[in-house]
Amino acid sequence: MSDLPEMSQETGKDDGYRVLARKYRPRDFSDLIGQEPMVRTLTNAFKTGRIAQAWMLTGVRGVGKTTTARILARALNYETDEIDRPSIDLPEMGRHCQAIMEGRHVDVIEMDAASHTGIDDIRDIIEQVRYVPVSARYKVFIIDEVHMLSTAAFNGLLKTLEEPPPHVKFVFATTEIRKVPVTILSRTQRFDLRRVDAGTLVHHLSKIADMEEVEVEPEALAMIARAAEGSVRDSLSIMDQAISHAAGKVEGETVRAMLGLADRARVVDLFEHLMGGDLPAALGEFRSQYDSGADPAVILTDLAEFTHLVTRLRFVPEAADDASLSEEERERGTAFAQRMSVRAMSRAWQMLLKGIAEVQTAFRPVAAAEMVLIRIAHAADLPNLDDAIRMAQEGAQGSDAPVGGPAGGGNGGGARAMAGGGATASGQPMPSAAQSRPAPTMRLVASQPEAKPSGRAQPQSDHQVEEETQRFTPLESVADLLKLAEQRRDPVFRGNIKRFVRPVSFGPGRISVQLDPGAPATLVFDIQNKLHEWLGERWTISTSREGGGQTAAEEEQAAREAALGEAALDPTVASILQTFPGSRIVDVRMPESEAEADVEEIDADAAAQAAKDAGFDDEDDFET
Repeated sequence: MSDLPEMSQETGKDDGYRVLARKYRPRDFSDLIGQEPMVRTLTNAFKTGRIAQAWMLTGVRGVGKTTTARILARALNYETDEIDRPSIDLPEMGRHCQAIMEGRHVDVIEMDAASHTGIDDIRDIIEQVRYVPVSARYKVFIIDEVHMLSTAAFNGLLKTLEEPPPHVKFVFATTEIRKVPVTILSRTQRFDLRRVDAGTLVHHLSKIADMEEVEVEPEALAMIARAAEGSVRDSLSIMDQAISHAAGKVEGETVRAMLGLADRARVVDLFEHLMGGDLPAALGEFRSQYDSGADPAVILTDLAEFTHLVTRLRFVPEAADDASLSEEERERGTAFAQRMSVRAMSRAWQMLLKGIAEVQTAFRPVAAAEMVLIRIAHAADLPNLDDAIRMAQEGAQGSDAPVGGPAGGGNGGGARAMAGGGATASGQPMPSAAQSRPAPTMRLVASQPEAKPSGRAQPQSDHQVEEETQRFTPLESVADLLKLAEQRRDPVFRGNIKRFVRPVSFGPGRISVQLDPGAPATLVFDIQNKLHEWLGERWTISTSREGGGQTAAEEEQAAREAALGEAALDPTVASILQTFPGSRIVDVRMPESEAEADVEEIDADAAAQAAKDAGFDDEDDFET
């Protein structure tokens, strides 16, 4: 990176104060920071003469899109006494460079698409494209915030953008690349300008501070770089404000007060209190930071950032070399990373992420933030999964030890479960909530015979199986469920059982079924609740993906089709069907008793004659 330009070099004279973001705006590609891939591509393209006709620059605010567009226009029209060709190397100001960088060159037309969105504005550009440049080599059109153009404007630009005259170049800039039609993108070379990492920003800001002869503490530079979130312009604007605010040496405390940030060292203290389950100390530290002017949401955000830092240091120890980190964060963060469990840090991160959104929308942000801290501290005092399983096993074996006692692993066992090692960053035992308040006593009691402390199924004796069988009302099929629903006069439940339930297995207190697509989402719970309500018994209803039998509706349909087929084979019915072509059997009604089943045989000819006498013709259906 070359030295940044002084103001007198940029304007030719001292015409009053200019903000740092304009005074130190890059003038060539060597001044651009953090965009090495784009610079490398353009350098190779210019050297080989493969210069595109249009470029699309995209990225967040302040990363240098408009500046890059102007540098591109300068490189395309670079001309000195020794050089008269497009060049990426711009060692000195050429004939057109000053006017281009100041946005006043007649052949470099800059248009803000946010205020010129219509087709008429594009027509003006299309009209100008026909004419050769006045003095420069290329006529360059720079359209900023191009995504703001209307659909008609984009469509009007397509043909010109696809086949522009050889003396015309287009440079587009946008922060919303997804809003640009793909037809436009396909006609341009796209460059994604990246966020500048905090370490590079700190180095850049330090360099500018030396040139401005302003003393700035490294901690202050780190705060400014972190607050800028990868935007060079934002970092320079914040630094400009900090210099004015400090009226002298820019210190970390000054920047912290100006931005309403929390002290990073105090954020680390708050993190240690929370991970140790020391809620009174955590709430006291939070109140102290709030009284000092820190915003509650900012405190939680900084706490989440430090949680992420500790987790990252656990797997990438080299991350401690980041220039934007304070010495406190670097040393204590590394110590926490060596002692804390990933499970604990992941749980804290998730709770903070949800809590920040709650605080930002709460009508009392302070109270909401304190509730978030209470949840985190409470979670820190809970046992992890291994401790819970061990306590469950000991409780099932008749152990009366409380959670904070031997089963919990000694005093502060819950805090150790959260911290994964029970030590602070300084190497001392991490304080727990048990040391600041009486630990609650928890005893595990087996409430049901089938509840086992282990996940492995235990064999049952024949006597237990017989008792379990006698305890539940016999339900052996879907038909029993339908009969029960009919007795309870619940037609909706009966209809759902009939249409969607395929039986897999029935046992005492247990039913396994397969549900057809379209079944109500709550059908399994409905079956369980209905059986409990109607029978006074708690049944276990499980679902299976395969292996189910026919639904009751399918069984009825199959039985009906079988009865129709059997009826058609009857000699009498077959004679009737033959006598009346086009007739068909529409229903079969079975007799309800043996007495009703004893009917006299009907002569086919007599039955046919009776049907004709009743008014049936050849096309009518005949019901038997």
